[in-house]
Amino acid sequence: MRGGTTVFVLLLWWLLAAATTSYCANVTYDHRALVIDGQRRVLISGSIHYPRSTPEMWPDLVQKSKDGGLDVIETYVFWNLHEPVRSQYDFEGRKDLVKFVKTVADAGLYVHLRIGPYACAEWNYGGFPVWLHFVPGIVFRTDNEPFKAEMKRFTAKIVDLMKGEKLYASQGGPIILSQIENEYGNGGIESAYGPAGKSYVNWAANMAVSLDTGVPWVMCQQADAPDPIINTCNGFYCDQFKPNSNQKPKMWTENWSGWFLSFGGAAPYRPVEDLAFSVARFFQLGGTLQNYYMYHGGTNFGRTTGGPFISTSYDYDAPLDEYGLIRQPKWGHLKDVHKAVKLCEAALVATDPTVTSLGPNLEAAVYKTGSTCAAFLANVDTKSDATVKFNGNSYRLPAWSVSILPDCKNVVLNTAKINSATMVPSFIHQSLNSNVDSSEAIGSDWSWINEPVGISLDSAFVKLGLLEQINTTADKSDYLWYSLSTNIKGDEPFLDGSQTVLHVESLGHALHVFINGKLAGSGKGNSGNAKVALEIPISLSAGKNTIDLLSLTVGLQNYGAFFDKTGAGITGPVKLKSAKSGTTVDLSSQQWTYQVGLQGEELGLSSGSSSRWVSQSTLPKKQPLTWYKTKFDAPAGNDPVAIDFTGMGKGEAWVNGQSIGRYWPVYVASNSGCTDSCNYRGSYSSSKCLKNCGKPSQSLYHVPRSWLQSSGNTLVLFEEIGGDPTKISFATRQIGSLCSHVSESHPSPVDKWDADSTSGMKSGPLLSLECPFPGQVISSIKFASFGTPDGTCGSFGHGQCSSSNALAVVQKACVGSKSCRVGVSINIFGDPCEGVTKSLAVEASCTKRHAQRLHL
Repeated sequence: MRGGTTVFVLLLWWLLAAATTSYCANVTYDHRALVIDGQRRVLISGSIHYPRSTPEMWPDLVQKSKDGGLDVIETYVFWNLHEPVRSQYDFEGRKDLVKFVKTVADAGLYVHLRIGPYACAEWNYGGFPVWLHFVPGIVFRTDNEPFKAEMKRFTAKIVDLMKGEKLYASQGGPIILSQIENEYGNGGIESAYGPAGKSYVNWAANMAVSLDTGVPWVMCQQADAPDPIINTCNGFYCDQFKPNSNQKPKMWTENWSGWFLSFGGAAPYRPVEDLAFSVARFFQLGGTLQNYYMYHGGTNFGRTTGGPFISTSYDYDAPLDEYGLIRQPKWGHLKDVHKAVKLCEAALVATDPTVTSLGPNLEAAVYKTGSTCAAFLANVDTKSDATVKFNGNSYRLPAWSVSILPDCKNVVLNTAKINSATMVPSFIHQSLNSNVDSSEAIGSDWSWINEPVGISLDSAFVKLGLLEQINTTADKSDYLWYSLSTNIKGDEPFLDGSQTVLHVESLGHALHVFINGKLAGSGKGNSGNAKVALEIPISLSAGKNTIDLLSLTVGLQNYGAFFDKTGAGITGPVKLKSAKSGTTVDLSSQQWTYQVGLQGEELGLSSGSSSRWVSQSTLPKKQPLTWYKTKFDAPAGNDPVAIDFTGMGKGEAWVNGQSIGRYWPVYVASNSGCTDSCNYRGSYSSSKCLKNCGKPSQSLYHVPRSWLQSSGNTLVLFEEIGGDPTKISFATRQIGSLCSHVSESHPSPVDKWDADSTSGMKSGPLLSLECPFPGQVISSIKFASFGTPDGTCGSFGHGQCSSSNALAVVQKACVGSKSCRVGVSINIFGDPCEGVTKSLAVEASCTKRHAQRLHL
C-alpha cells in the first residue's frame, strides 16, 4: 500500500507542477522553498542564454532540458545587445527575448529572468552598452544618479516588455523569479565602492520591488540583500551556504557545470561525478532550487565575448554541448540525479533536515515527517571509501559521493556510480569545395581584397600623444590604427637596422607593428595579463619613415570593481632605441594620426557583395591584412556544422553576412597542466581538469544550420596576420561510439524505483544503451566484457578476467534495436572470477536504420 501512496503523491505533485504553467500563479517563498500556489517546490534549473544560440535551436534545447529533468530555464538579459544605441532597441532574431521566454513556456517550463542589467557572463563589457561609459558624470554600479537613472530605465523597459506579453507567473506566464544586479557582493566588489556601494544595493532592491512583477526578486552573492530580496549562492559548491534570513529559502543560482575557455588556454572540464556530488550535497543540506550555469553554453557570435580573451566557443562543458547535442554521460547522470531528488520532494519540502555524523567525513541527513522519510548519506572524504551503518543497515559509500534514499532505506542512486551511457563525439571533415581535389583548384574559388596598412579613411584624425583605445573607438571596432611619420637624417644612429629597436607598450589586448608598410612584428596578451610590451628590431631608411601600429581588442573587461575603467590600446611609451649608440627617442608625445576601424569594415566587405573583390589565378597566402571570400555548399544532412580554421592566423569570419565570431587557431595552450584523467574526488577548481594542452585553444567554429542555404553560401574572412584559406574545411559533429560501464555494486536504474517499490523486489543493476538520434539503431558491438574490464570508452580492455560469452549476450540483446538493457549479473554471464566485484563494459555503434552512414 505504501508504494501506491508514493505513486499517488508523485502524480499529485506532477499535476500541480503542470497546472501552474497554465494559469495565473501566486509565487512567494518561505524558509524552505519557493511556494507556487501554496505548494513548496523543489526546482531544478539550467542556464541557456538565448543569444548564444539561434531561435531555430531554442525549441530543441529547451525540450532536451526538460527531458533532462529541468523545471526552470534561467537566462541573463543583455543590455548592450538590446540597446546598442541609447533609446534604440533591438529584439529581433537571436535577440528576441519574448520569443525565447514563450518557447520555454510552450515546453511547460518556468523561467528565471536575470535582468541585472549587469550580467558578467564572460560577455563584452559585462553586458553594459559602451555608450553608457560616455554619459556625463556616470560611475557604474554605485550610488550615482546618472547610472541609477539609466539602470532603472532599462530594467523597467524589460519588465514592461514582459508584462505587456503577460509573461510573469502572476499574469499566467512562466517567469517565477527575476534577478537584480549580479555578484556585487563578490570578492570585495561592493566594498571597493565604499558606503555608496551599500546604499546602491538598497536602492537597486527597492527599485526592483517597485516594478511590481508579482514574483520574488533575487540577488546572487549578496549577503546584505535587504528584505524581501532573496540572496542566493554562486559557485562550484553551495551546500554550506545559508541565506541572510531564516525566512528565505536556500537557493543556488549558479552551479558551474564546467568553466569557460580563453584564447591561449587549455579546455577546462568538470567530471560529472563531482557535479552530481555538489547537487546532492546541496539538497541534502536544505537546498530547494539549484541552477546549472551553464546547461547549454553555446557560442559567442560576433564580437560578444568579454574577458578579455574569452574564446568564441562558450561550450562550458555543459550537459548540452555548444552545438546543442547531449553530452554523455553528464546529461544522463544528472537526469538520474534529478529523478532521485524528485523522489524525495515531498519529504524535502515538508521539514528541515536532521544531520548526524556517521564517522569522520561521513554524515546522514534525514527529512522525516509522519510517514514520509528521505535520507542522504554522504562521504566527503577525498580518498577513502567507507561502509556506514544507518537505520540498522549497511551502506557502501565511495569517497566524495552521496547516496540518496527516497524511503530512508533503499539507495536509488549514488553520485559516483554512473548508469548513463557515454557518447564519444567526432568531427567528420570535408573540403569547403567538395567538387575539387587540389589546394590550387580550391584557391581558384577564392577572391580577396587587401586591407590598406595605416590610414585610409577620411574619418582619420590627428592628436598629440597616445590615446586610450576604448575611449577612442567606443568599441565600434576591434581595431585602432596609430600612425606616425618620422624623418630620419642620414647621420642618425637609427639607420643601423641590426641594432635599432622599436619599443611599444600597450594596455592590450594585441598589436601588429608595420614599418614602411611591412609587418615587422606582433604581440599579444593573455587572459591573466592583457598588457603587451614589444621590443622589435626594425630597419629604417634615410628620410621619411612610417610607423603604423594596429592595436586590437579581444572582448572588453566584464568583471570586477570598476571593470569599466579598464583600458586598452597603446598608451606608451613608444620609443626608438639604438643599441649601438645608446640613443633613445620617445615618440609618445608626438603628433599621431588615428583611424577607428578598417577600410573593409567601412565598405561592408563582410556581406561579400562589394564589387572590389579580386579573382586571379594566384591567391595571396600568408599575407597580413587580407579579406578573403568564397562560395560553398552546405554539408549534406542535419548534423551540426563547424568550420575548421586550421591554417589561418587570427581574424573574424562571416557566413552569409552573419559573424560566427573571432577565430584565432594559432593561439596555442601551454604544454603543461593537463592530465590523462582527472580524479573527481576532492574540491574542483577551474584549473583542476584540463585538456588540449599544447594545442590551439579553438580551431573549430560553430556555424548554425539555420544560417546556411543548401548551396551558394558566402564565407568572408578578415585575416590579420596571414593564413592560407585553402586549408579551411568543414567539420560535421557526429557521435562516434556509445559506451557504458556498470558494476554489480551499482543501484538499479532510477526509473525502476517505482516498479521495484510496488513489487518489493529489486531489479538489480542494468547496463543501458540508447542511440542518440531518431531513426538510429545499434548496428554493432565493438567491445563487450564482463569481469574486470579496464580503460575508457574507445580504449576498453578485458582486464584480469572476462566472461567468454559477454559479446554474444550483448549482441543478441542490442543489435538492431534503438535501445537495450542488459542485466549486470553472474546469472546472465556466469562467474569468470569468484570473490571479485565484476562489471560490464560495452562499446557500440549506431547507424541509420536501413541506411548506410554517409561519410563526408
